[in-house]
Amino acid sequence: MGYFQRIGLLGTLDLPEVKESLLKLETFLASQGRTVLYEQHTAELVDWPVKNPLPLADFINTIDLGIVVGGDGSMLSASRKMASTGIPLLGINRGRLGFLTDISPDEIEQRVLPVLSGDYKQTRRFVLQTEVVRDGQQVGHGTAVNDIALHPGMSARMMTFELYVDGEFVYSQRSDGLIVSTPTGSTAYALSAGGPLLFPELDAIVVVPLNPHTLSSRPIALQGSAEIEVRVSTRNELQPVLTCDGQNDIVTRPGDVISIKRHHSDIVLIHPSDNNFYSVCRSKLGWGSRLDVDKETPESQ
Repeated sequence: MGYFQRIGLLGTLDLPEVKESLLKLETFLASQGRTVLYEQHTAELVDWPVKNPLPLADFINTIDLGIVVGGDGSMLSASRKMASTGIPLLGINRGRLGFLTDISPDEIEQRVLPVLSGDYKQTRRFVLQTEVVRDGQQVGHGTAVNDIALHPGMSARMMTFELYVDGEFVYSQRSDGLIVSTPTGSTAYALSAGGPLLFPELDAIVVVPLNPHTLSSRPIALQGSAEIEVRVSTRNELQPVLTCDGQNDIVTRPGDVISIKRHHSDIVLIHPSDNNFYSVCRSKLGWGSRLDVDKETPESQ
């Protein structure tokens, strides 16, 4: 018998191509003697009858592997829901090549089969958690696999805030906001804002300012255990918005205190054994391949 026997299917996008891959997966997994289970919301997306779809609480207590069909956004959503379970997740990509969903639909049989037999790579990714406190009371909280971002919402004006790390004052800043990112998220919003790429399993957090008023303000890499606090300045006239992976907007007010730290549970991602982070970077980010370098000559440099 293989490693994974009770396999759960998850999808968030109501698209024909997602349904096509879910059906292909169901048929293939059943042919391999696996028990296939649908999360309830996913079952509502498909056009065929599903036996005994399970609400999330029952779903996560029943499966030993989750397969997510969609893009990296779908994987982020599934990861947030299952962050405390320890259940590994595998991604089938229905868009462009993803950093988190790395199996294409036409490779399901040949790339999922080895995984079922235990031939795969496994990575642990940490999750961030945040809470917003106002006058001593929690008014919002959330978790993020990629990043937690503070931004002006619909306003085009800059905001002012103070940053603390482990209780130590770092700086006050006037900018369009701040991104606090995991290594997983370093290839997403933080990268667009000028942050560094981090290897996915690095134990670090990156703090990236958004268009700071001063050019001397630069991204900071912190240890993964760092506890971050952002104090929304009472001088602000606007109400900055805090988002987790671009979702779960929390509207803050001047004087609010935002705390961000590592969640107590990691997520576990499964990849085919030939998965390579640098290869994905070359594809997604347009890095030069070895052949590109070999073609260069002294005359062309």
